[in-house]
Amino acid sequence: MTGISEILLLILLILCIFIVPRMITPKPSGRRREKSASAGVFTMKMRLAIVLSAADIIISALWTKPWQGQISMFIVSGILPVVLGWSLVWIFSAREK
Repeated sequence: MTGISEILLLILLILCIFIVPRMITPKPSGRRREKSASAGVFTMKMRLAIVLSAADIIISALWTKPWQGQISMFIVSGILPVVLGWSLVWIFSAREK
């Protein structure tokens, strides 16, 4: 009989761990936190940069045809500019913060 009571006690503890924090509402703080622009919201410039990066890779793939043995030309004309461009974005975004 003690095995069942121990199992029920463990179930009760687990339920308390998951349910009780959801029942208690947090107190509102005095000041509101501002959301940063990089918290999941893409600006128009960022969306344009993503589309241009994808377009550059697709156009380079269609132009150099890496599946026919031109892989080095595809890396130089398609992958390398995108990597360098996003590296510069990453470096300059640290200066803004």
